[in-house]
Amino acid sequence: MNWGIIDRYAKSLIKEAGHKIRVSFFSHIDIDSKAHANDLVTNIDRDIERFFVKRIGRDFPDHKILGEEGYGSELESLKGIVWILDPIDGTMNFVHQKRNFAISLGIYADGIGMLGYIYDVMRDDFYHAAKGEGAYFNDERLPTLETTPLREAIIGINASWVAPNRYVEHEPIIELVKSCRGTRSYGSAAIELAYVSSGKIDAYLSMRLSPWDIAGGMIIAQEVGALTTTMKGEKPRLLGQETFIVARPGLHKEIMEKYICLK
Repeated sequence: MNWGIIDRYAKSLIKEAGHKIRVSFFSHIDIDSKAHANDLVTNIDRDIERFFVKRIGRDFPDHKILGEEGYGSELESLKGIVWILDPIDGTMNFVHQKRNFAISLGIYADGIGMLGYIYDVMRDDFYHAAKGEGAYFNDERLPTLETTPLREAIIGINASWVAPNRYVEHEPIIELVKSCRGTRSYGSAAIELAYVSSGKIDAYLSMRLSPWDIAGGMIIAQEVGALTTTMKGEKPRLLGQETFIVARPGLHKEIMEKYICLK
C-alpha cells in the first residue's frame, strides 16, 4: 500500500471539502436534530459526507468508509482499509458561531491508525500525521509532549460531566477541576484533540464519544506521545460510543488513578 499517495489524496480532498463548507455560508442551511434536540445535523454535514463517500468510492473502491451521517459502510470490524470520517465535528458551533468546527478523518488498516487529519476549516489550520512519521501543524512538525503536573494543566472538559450524570461519579471530577490550573470547552472533540497534540491544552476527556469524533485525532496525538484510552484504560475499539481521555504522559495516569470513577 502506497500511503504517500493516499496521504496526498486525503489532504487534497479535505481542503476541497473545507472550501465547500466555507462557501455554504452563502447559501441556505437546513438544521435538523438527531438523537435529541441538541444533537444537530445540517444539510451541509450530509452533503460533505456524500462528497467524501462518492470520491473515495470512485478512486478507492475496495476501501470502506465509516461516517457520522451514515452514507458509508455498515461495519462490524475494522478489517481492511477504513476511512473514519466526521464531515463537520462541532455542528452546534458551525450553526451558532460559524467557527470552532473541524473536518476529522482517520484512515485505518486492519484497526491500526495509519493517517490522521483534523482541519479547522475557518482558521485554515491543518493538523495531520502519518504513523511513525510524526505529527504536523500545517507544515511545522509538532514536538513530543513533555510531562505536566495537574496543578499546571489546562483540562478540556464539558461542564455537564461536573454535574450528576449516568456515566461517571461527578464528585471526583469536581475535585479534578479544582486541582488543575484551568478548564476549557471548545465544543468539538476533534479540535480538543488537536489542541492537546499541539500543547494548547494538556488533556481532554469525555464520557461519550463516537469513532468519527476521535479516529483522526488519536493518530495525531499518539505521534507526539500523548496517551489515548477509554476511561477504563483500554484502547478505543472505534466501533461504537465510548468514554475517552487523551493527555500528556504522566498526566494521563494521574487523572485516571485519582479522579475517574465510572458508574
